[in-house]
Amino acid sequence: MAGEASSERLGIAGSGAIACGLARAAATRVPALPTLLWARSDESAVRASEQLGSRGEVTTELTELAHCTIVVEAIAEDQDAKANLLARISSILPPEGLIASTTSSLPVAELAAASGRPDRFGALHVFNPVDKMKLVELAFASDATAETRARLYDLCEALGKTAVEVADAPGFVVNRLLFPYLFDAVRLMERQGLEPEAVDACMKLGAGHPMGPLALLDFVGLDVAIAIGESIEADVPDRVRQLAANGQLGRKTGSGFYEY
Repeated sequence: MAGEASSERLGIAGSGAIACGLARAAATRVPALPTLLWARSDESAVRASEQLGSRGEVTTELTELAHCTIVVEAIAEDQDAKANLLARISSILPPEGLIASTTSSLPVAELAAASGRPDRFGALHVFNPVDKMKLVELAFASDATAETRARLYDLCEALGKTAVEVADAPGFVVNRLLFPYLFDAVRLMERQGLEPEAVDACMKLGAGHPMGPLALLDFVGLDVAIAIGESIEADVPDRVRQLAANGQLGRKTGSGFYEY
């Protein structure tokens, strides 16, 4: 089925940064991939429309995704919320429709079961900012068919991404390696009485990282970082939990390790 992804009609369930980034990626390809984004409220739909401009269609009616051939669920990293939405999506799609989730840490087999079509389900973990990050971690439950795998690989190619298949394990590969390092940076900063700018400058200039670990935590969102850390059983620093408890989640709230 290689090369056939351009015939797919992509649905995206969600309206946050990842969802809108996926929609932009699809709309800016040549040829563009027909895409419909679902937002759960009128307010969310307005925000998504502002981000997409003329490059994507937005709806608040979930049933309109029934015309899509692949629907990617891209809401917050919450098991119950995802499971509920996946079941709703499955109920409106035709039997041949595929469902994927952008989960970064939840068990793929459980989400696949919640979708009601584990043979036609996969995890499609993209990275923020979606427009710039090329990697997609693909993961499947054991029931996934060869056709399902091929179509999701082709979708990644149509989006201009490089797909790497990984095991169904918490955090997959990137987050399982990345977040212990980010949390260690927080602990080092506190032990040595350093400022976030000092730690970040060392890793950017000394290790060639494009973004320092404290700035990256702010970019990801400290609430998201905590959820990922707990899912991979990493030791989340108290400083991260304290900031999150104070509503300082990073860039999206205007403050975290830095002020924005």
